[in-house]
Amino acid sequence: MKKIAIIGASYLQMPLVLKSKELGLQTHCFAWEEGAVCKPNVDYFYPVSTLDKEKILSLCRRINIDAIVSIASDVAVPTVNFVASNLNLTGNSASDSEASTNKFSMRERFKLNNIPSPQFLRVNNSNSLTNDIELNFPLIVKPVDRSGSRGVQKVCVPSELSAAIHRARKESFIDECIVEEYIEGVEVSVESISWKGKHFVLAITDKLTTEEPYFVELEHHQPSQLSSNILEKIKTETLKALAALQLKYGASHAEFRISADGEVYVIEVGARMGGDFIGSHLVQLSTGYDFVKGVIDVSLGHFEEPILKKKKYSGVYFLCKETKHLVPVIQNADSYKEIVEAEITDTELHAIKCSADRSGYFIYQGESRFTL
Repeated sequence: MKKIAIIGASYLQMPLVLKSKELGLQTHCFAWEEGAVCKPNVDYFYPVSTLDKEKILSLCRRINIDAIVSIASDVAVPTVNFVASNLNLTGNSASDSEASTNKFSMRERFKLNNIPSPQFLRVNNSNSLTNDIELNFPLIVKPVDRSGSRGVQKVCVPSELSAAIHRARKESFIDECIVEEYIEGVEVSVESISWKGKHFVLAITDKLTTEEPYFVELEHHQPSQLSSNILEKIKTETLKALAALQLKYGASHAEFRISADGEVYVIEVGARMGGDFIGSHLVQLSTGYDFVKGVIDVSLGHFEEPILKKKKYSGVYFLCKETKHLVPVIQNADSYKEIVEAEITDTELHAIKCSADRSGYFIYQGESRFTL
């Protein structure tokens, strides 16, 4: 029986755990004990920080794993690649991990390769910004190394900048943030899978977020309803961005903004599938391609080119105080033939500042986009 190491044990990793078990793999999961909802479902659980690369490497060497992987977690990417590189397993270069998990390093790669993205500055202890910032307001402030909208805030006037920087740096693992010019426009994301440097775009997702200043995602829908011309631009820039980051294997999740005049800007690219059920659920529901299995196959060192055989609509709606009208829909999900999964995860509805504040969701599949 082949052994697979899974980094992380939150709900985001559950589809990976279940698919690994379905494929007959022995699962070894490494994560913090707190919030380890996958623990009862894996064969072996190790209560170790996902950031402790050396300890996880030592354990994986002793176990003699055949593959290592994580989905929908930026934090896990450096550990996955570090262990894979040291054990000669399939993965991306450990030295390139920073470029796909550190937004400043990523922006530098984009700039070097002439990939359209916002103007930016890095902020840390050595270069705290003043009101003399040489970027055009409004701005977006975000931690360099977090996801899920943690610490992200739009800043419209100089007097708001200092507090936003403090908030973003507090959320950062390394006490750094970036400040970038805000791109007005619609937002989409791109799910891809790569093998030996060849990239396959699987799906483009339309996104709906809360209003400023936090921009937390409330809805995702596939396929995108943008024009074919814009979609081709997005695909082209996705391939350029993946090459710039030297991502050769596995899943990737790219985020874009498209301005009113049709200009396409890369916001960021993660070396992992999209969270919020995008990679783990929506891709297969809309295209028929088992993305989770594809990621596992790549980690085990083999790959079959994706066949996108299904053309359905799929999406997810998230519950929070701002979307309280979803409560009766989720409670009566069985009444809707399109809804394939629904759950209320918190009886209290929160005013939302990051994705962790959401209180439930429902996922749909249909012949058209599900609207309320």
